[in-house]
Amino acid sequence: MKRAILGSDDVLPADLLPPPWPGRLVRLDGSLVHVRDTPATSGDAEPALYLHGLAGSAQNWTDLAGLLAGRLAGQAIDLPGFGLSEPARRYTVPAFADLVVRWIEHSDRGPVHLFGNSLGGAVAVRVAALRPELVRTLTLISPALPFLDARRSLQGRMLPVLVIPRGERLVAWRLARLAPEVMAEQVMAACVADLSRIGEQRRQEALAEIRLRYEVEHHAAAYLRTFRGIVSSFLRSYLPGAESLWRQAAAVRAPTLVVGGRRDRLVDVRVAPQAARVIPDSRLLMLDAGHVAQMELPRTVARAVLGLLDDVAGVRRVE
Repeated sequence: MKRAILGSDDVLPADLLPPPWPGRLVRLDGSLVHVRDTPATSGDAEPALYLHGLAGSAQNWTDLAGLLAGRLAGQAIDLPGFGLSEPARRYTVPAFADLVVRWIEHSDRGPVHLFGNSLGGAVAVRVAALRPELVRTLTLISPALPFLDARRSLQGRMLPVLVIPRGERLVAWRLARLAPEVMAEQVMAACVADLSRIGEQRRQEALAEIRLRYEVEHHAAAYLRTFRGIVSSFLRSYLPGAESLWRQAAAVRAPTLVVGGRRDRLVDVRVAPQAARVIPDSRLLMLDAGHVAQMELPRTVARAVLGLLDDVAGVRRVE
């Protein structure tokens, strides 16, 4: 494990607040997957793929992908059941990883610079471990890698719902009782350490996404079944066998940047340093941020990504 190097801020675009990048629906293995493309601003940009967290969407990457457009031609996908993608039959880390592999193969853009936040981080680790030829570099932001102390996550209070038959009905009922504005505030408070860092435009986009969840029947089931899949992957990781996410993390050979938030309320703050210790070629950056550092401190995260890319290319740009 090494300390992350920050690339020069001067090479990043001036402060910008782009709208969500244009999206399109692509049929993949019989289902519609929503993809947002971030157009590159240079001819030699390399392909990147961004994976969001539980109940998130491709919009979570708008600012970071825009800042990196000079180096990376980005695509951000809505995982099945979230954003504008159709629901899926299975909501497990292996199922999501299979879809990501299929997307990279379908788009014929591999190997890619792979990014994952939270759930997307766990999925990205599995892809990088099992299909190394598809991944150039790996960037993990508050990855949802296994930990067992439920007290270290706000989502620990959801655990009892997993054993309730038809628990998704309870989740849907709870959702219906809260106004979208209240739900948006709760989600922001859980994910972001300093809400003053999130501008009004991003708040309104988050509210629009919350309203969308009220309109689609499958959201509650997708959320709860995905949460169950994450918990299942956590438990399996402490048992013998190749399905352990920590064993898969140890098998990752791609140069990796791990970003953690010291005020993360959803993933144990000890996970990011542990991931950096386990992944052989890793760099660690701990920030005064919450669960979505790419939204809260996008320029700092972008500089760390530039540092990773320069390090891999043999170029050193320091602060």
